[in-house]
Amino acid sequence: MATAAPATAFGQAVIGPPGSGKTTYCLGMSEFLRALGRRVAVVNLDPANEGLPYECAVDVSELVGLGDVMDALRLGPNGGLLYCMEYLEANLDWLRAKLHPLRGHYFLFDCPGQLTAVHLVDSHYCTDPGKFISVLCTSLATMLHVELPHINLLSKMDLIEHYGKLAFNLDYYTEVLDLSYLLDHLASDPFFSHYRQLNEKLVQLIEDYSLVSFIPLNIQDKDSIQRVLQAVDKANGYCFGVQEQRSLEAMMSAAVGADFHFSSTLGIQERYLAPSDQSVEQEAMQL
Repeated sequence: MATAAPATAFGQAVIGPPGSGKTTYCLGMSEFLRALGRRVAVVNLDPANEGLPYECAVDVSELVGLGDVMDALRLGPNGGLLYCMEYLEANLDWLRAKLHPLRGHYFLFDCPGQLTAVHLVDSHYCTDPGKFISVLCTSLATMLHVELPHINLLSKMDLIEHYGKLAFNLDYYTEVLDLSYLLDHLASDPFFSHYRQLNEKLVQLIEDYSLVSFIPLNIQDKDSIQRVLQAVDKANGYCFGVQEQRSLEAMMSAAVGADFHFSSTLGIQERYLAPSDQSVEQEAMQL
C-alpha cells in the first residue's frame, strides 16, 4: 500500500544580525497572520533568546541553553552559540518530534543572529554610505550561501527619523540603484578617499550580481507587514484561500482611520530626502 506524500510546509526562516529586530518581527508577523486566520507556529531557534514576547510553539532552550553551555564549558557567547547549534544539529530528532504535531501550521523560525529566508537589516545603515555598501555585501553573501527563497528587509523604518536625512530617495536604497553616487559621497570623506579603489570593486561586484534589493518594514504598520507577507508568499509559493482574503480585506478596511503613530513609506521619503540632493536622485532614477 503506497504511503501518502508528506504535506507541504510553508513558513519563514527569519535571520539577520543581532539587534536587527528578528524577534519583534516574529511577534508582529505572527499576530498579523493569526488575524488573517492562519494557524501559526513560532519556533525559537535562538538559545540566547530570553523573555520571548510571542507564544512559542517550540523553544530550543528546552533542549539546550546558552547560559548553561557557557558556564559548563567556559565558552564565550559566540563559542557557546556555535556549540548550541551543533548540539541541535546532533539532536534533530528532538526538533522533528516537536514539529510533527504542528503539521498544517505556518512556521516562523526565529533564528540566532550570528547565523548567516527573511533577512533583516537595520535601516539606519542607509544614512552612512560606507555602512550601506557593507550591508549590501553582507546581504549578497547571505543570498548566495543560504539555499532558500530570500527577501531582504530594511527594518525599524519607524525609527529612521532619528538617524537624520537620507542622501537620496528611499527607493534609491531599496532598489539599489546606480551605486556610483554613493562612491561620490564616500570620496568626500578623507578616511574613505584612501579606499576608493576597494569601494569601486565592491560596488562593481554588487552590481554585477544585481540580486540585492530591500523591502522597507515598519512592524507597527499593517500595510507594511502586508507588503512583506505578499513578497514572502510569492517567494515560497504559498497560496491562501478565499476566507483569508476576506480576513485581510476586513482587517485593512478596519485600519482606515485608525490612530497609527508611524508615517507611510511615501511620507518617510518626502521628509528625509535632502532637498539639495533631489536633482541627483532624479537623475539616478532615470538611469
